[in-house]
Amino acid sequence: MIGFYNYTVILTYIGTASGIYGIIAALTRSPRLGIICLMLSGLCDMFDGTIARTRQRTDDEKRFGIQVDSLSDLICFGVLPACIGYGIGLNKPAHMIILISYPLAALIRLAYFNVVEETRQSTTSGKREAYEGLPVTNAALLFPFVMLLTTYTGLRYLKLAYGATMVCTAMAFIINFRVKKLNMKGMILVALFGLAELLLLVYGNGFEF
Repeated sequence: MIGFYNYTVILTYIGTASGIYGIIAALTRSPRLGIICLMLSGLCDMFDGTIARTRQRTDDEKRFGIQVDSLSDLICFGVLPACIGYGIGLNKPAHMIILISYPLAALIRLAYFNVVEETRQSTTSGKREAYEGLPVTNAALLFPFVMLLTTYTGLRYLKLAYGATMVCTAMAFIINFRVKKLNMKGMILVALFGLAELLLLVYGNGFEF
C-alpha cells in the first residue's frame, strides 16, 4: 500500500476520521455532535506532532507528515466548522459568503504553512517557536466556546455569534502576526480548558445527539 501507517500518523488519521464524521453529523443529524467531533480532532492534532518526534523519521516520512497533517486540518478545522455553521442555520444566500470564505482562508493559510515549513525543516532541525497568523487548529476551542456561551445566554444569538466568529477567525488565519507556539505545559492547560468546555456542553445544559 502507498502511504505511511506507523504510529506517528495514527492520531492524525483518527482526527481526520472524527472530522469527517463531524461533517456528516453537522449536516444530517446534530450540529452539536459536529462540535464534539471538532474538539476530538483538535485533541488529536494537539499531540500528534509530539508523538511524531519520538521516532527517527526519513525525509519522506517528514514531508508526508507535513502534508497529511495540513490536509487533515483543512477537513477538521476548515470544512467542519463551515458545515456546523450551515447546520445551525447559516444557510441563507448571504451566509454562503461566510461559509465559503472561512475554509478558503484556512486553505490559503495551510498551503502557505506547508511551503514555509518545508523550507524551515530543510535548513534547521530545531522545533518551530512561533506561527505567522492564527493556526487553524484554534477552531477546536473557539467554536465550542461560542456554542457553549450561546447555550447559556440564549440560542437566539447563536447564528450571529457563530457567523461573526467565522469572519474574525478567517481574517486571523491570513493576517501576518506572531503567535507563540505552546510548550507542553501550555498544551496541557489548553486540553484541560477543552475538557471543561466539553463537560459543560454535555452536562451543563442538556445535550441532544
